[in-house]
Amino acid sequence: MGLSEHHYALTVRWTGNLGDGTTSYRGYSREHDIVIPGLPVLKGSADPTFHGDRERYNPEQLLLAALAQCHMLSFLHVAVRHGVVVTDYRDDATGQLRLNGDGSGQFESVTLNPRVTVVDPAHVALAEQMHREANQVCFIARSVNFPVRHSPVTVAG
Repeated sequence: MGLSEHHYALTVRWTGNLGDGTTSYRGYSREHDIVIPGLPVLKGSADPTFHGDRERYNPEQLLLAALAQCHMLSFLHVAVRHGVVVTDYRDDATGQLRLNGDGSGQFESVTLNPRVTVVDPAHVALAEQMHREANQVCFIARSVNFPVRHSPVTVAG
């Protein structure tokens, strides 16, 4: 495997068998563990709307987190390439999921709301523009089939 190809592996282990398996829709828990060797176990479940545990991560939250993380990491990379010094970054990301009549559903859009602090006030406008470039190099954003929008705020400080 060269630099152009990377492989990832993890284990999702269902822990929600309450004794009778999936004999009924409400007869089992949606709890599961996401296991990645060498890292803490992520405790997962379904969204509470779908009988999940609100104290565990759900796949929709994790997809939103993956997009926000990837954009942040891509943005920081782009900042270095442009010589823009970033000292703070926060994103209050949101996503919209639509349910269909047949029980299926899909994300319709995600909006990332990064609030970025740069050292040089002269770099504020450039930093705002760099979000488009970051989106182009973000592996996760390039992999989804719905729009990933950006509503950035950049301040100097």
